[in-house]
Amino acid sequence: MKRPLAITALLGLLAIVCAWGIWQWFFCRFYVGPDQIAIITAKSGEPLAPGQILAGEGQRGVRERVLAEGRHFLNPWAYEHELAPITVIPAGKVGVVTAKVGTDLPEGEFLAEAGQKGIWKEVLGPGKYRLNPVGYQIDIVDAISVPVGYVGVVTSLSGKQAPEGKFAREGEKGIRAEVLAPGLYYVNPRRFQVDVVEVGINQVALFGKTGSGVITKAQIATANSAINELQDNLLAEQRSRRERYFQHEQSSAVPADEMKAESQGLKKRLSSSLPSTAPAAESAATEGRLAPAEKAQAAFILNQFVEFPSKDGFEISLDMTVEFELLPENVAWIFRNYGDLPAAVEKVIMPQILSISRLKGSAYGARDFIVGEGREKFQNDMTETLARTLAEKKIIINNALIRHVNVPMQILNPIRQASIAQEQDLTNQEKQNTAKKQAELNTETSLIDQRRQQVGQETEKLKAGIKADEAKEVAEIAAETLRQVAGIDKETAGVQANKITTLGQAQAEVIRLVEGEKAKGDQLKVRAFGDPAAYNLYTLALSLSDSLRVNILHSGTGTLWTDLNRAGLGELGGAKLLQKEGQKDGKKKP
Repeated sequence: MKRPLAITALLGLLAIVCAWGIWQWFFCRFYVGPDQIAIITAKSGEPLAPGQILAGEGQRGVRERVLAEGRHFLNPWAYEHELAPITVIPAGKVGVVTAKVGTDLPEGEFLAEAGQKGIWKEVLGPGKYRLNPVGYQIDIVDAISVPVGYVGVVTSLSGKQAPEGKFAREGEKGIRAEVLAPGLYYVNPRRFQVDVVEVGINQVALFGKTGSGVITKAQIATANSAINELQDNLLAEQRSRRERYFQHEQSSAVPADEMKAESQGLKKRLSSSLPSTAPAAESAATEGRLAPAEKAQAAFILNQFVEFPSKDGFEISLDMTVEFELLPENVAWIFRNYGDLPAAVEKVIMPQILSISRLKGSAYGARDFIVGEGREKFQNDMTETLARTLAEKKIIINNALIRHVNVPMQILNPIRQASIAQEQDLTNQEKQNTAKKQAELNTETSLIDQRRQQVGQETEKLKAGIKADEAKEVAEIAAETLRQVAGIDKETAGVQANKITTLGQAQAEVIRLVEGEKAKGDQLKVRAFGDPAAYNLYTLALSLSDSLRVNILHSGTGTLWTDLNRAGLGELGGAKLLQKEGQKDGKKKP
């Protein structure tokens, strides 16, 4: 009974598990694809609090947490899901996040920290982000790309206002002392404003009574198209700011007749803000004076010009080019005190140029501006005074070059004719001096030829003397060599004679000693035999051949033995001879 019940319970449990699996797999399962998120909405739970946008656990509404890519299971009766793309921030862009959820910001603040409602201080760099679009808005904007040849002046837009005349520090609003070097920066445009300002050498070109222009150096192109696009966008934004500046100045400028009466205007005609674009409009006179390269780099054109009375009452106008330089470490100070480059030129550089040129030029007569020495002196005086004055304002002046001086014709023609006559007189004097110098040159040339011949003769004489000295020295060296060779041969012959004499004496001594010893040996042998005759017989026996056989035949008295006795041998000699012969036979016969 228990067994069927257990089986039935087991089968019921399996049926429940299978039903739950079918429910989950076929009704609750859903997929979130690549680069997508799932926004979940709870259909049941506690209602949201007033002002609350995203729901938490146990609340009804859109949940703050989203689901990433992959497989998920949710009860369709309790939850709804909606697929949305993730936020992709490409390279060179930043994401500015505006949070719709979180705690309220303190009074006076408009940038939020994490967990607060409002615009986040920090930005999102390039990458992929899974933030709930219901609670967070992400605005993708350009990063800050400071071009080469520029620096970025940073203005903080949030915080407590910095003291007047001081740079803003961390947490303060205002212009900061640190500038951005050329490069790419991920900056929140709601937190910081970046103005790019040209650094290095720029020019202010003044064109007599036709106006003046500020020439800025060209932007250096890079090979990265994305960086170029960011730089163009930033330069275009800076150009629009300068346009607004000029429009504001024009609206607040004094009437045109008052400007003309003061001989210097504050009316400006914007051509192009930065070197990325060419001037939009220029006057005909300015077009003629600007070189093609300068036209492409002209930043803005002014109608200010240099005009002043000379010491003798004549009206003088100048074409002048002033090269000024902004160092990166001084740009923030200049920007804080004067503004952007057009404002710095208008408020500082141009007034000083006009003031100093009028002050210095009034101390010179009209003739001084025509004659080269006077104009050079005025140019040097102008450059030194302008450089000393603007150095206090952290602007470096490299040169103030005068290109052309406009002098009234009523004084220009007489001075020009007098200068021509003076120059003609100087020319004639120089011709006379030239002829005199030519005659002196001819004389010196003749003397040079004469001296050349004399030097040639002396050279030949010296060469002959040197050759004779060389021959004499060679002969002396050869004779000395022969003498030394003869001396060496003499010494060699003496050594050879001594060698022969010594060898002869040594050989004679050897013979004497050897033969003397032999004689002594023979004497000892004779003494050993006791009789010279016996030794003679011994010597004779040694000289006989070993194969010699002696046979003695007894034939009677008066024959052989008689002869032996006569020879001095006798019986004794014969006996000894026989005894020796027996010894030679090897004792075969006793």
